[in-house]
Amino acid sequence: MDSKALLQLTVEAADDKRAEDIVALNVAEVSLMADYFVILSADSKRQVQAIGDNVVDFIRKAGSDVKSVEGRTAGEWILIDCGDVIVHVFQKDARQHYNLEKLWADAPLVDVDQWVNA
Repeated sequence: MDSKALLQLTVEAADDKRAEDIVALNVAEVSLMADYFVILSADSKRQVQAIGDNVVDFIRKAGSDVKSVEGRTAGEWILIDCGDVIVHVFQKDARQHYNLEKLWADAPLVDVDQWVNA
């Protein structure tokens, strides 16, 4: 699966569990870690965990590999390493605190509107 298809899959999986404020950054030109970062918010620990689990399930069902999942037990910030796409699932307060969008401000935004239900 190419990185753009993987990006779409992760966004759709997050949206399926009502993730909020989904942002995708094209970090290919500013980082060697991945092609895309997906950053999103949830209201509670349980929702953060549900979104994280759903992203992992969607990726595995599509036949792709999840390299690692960090932070699932705490449920404040889950990092899912899908190789070319890294997903950050935050509780709202943690997202504001870490402000990854500002940290990676040199990376252009990717329009994900066509993959989310309004």
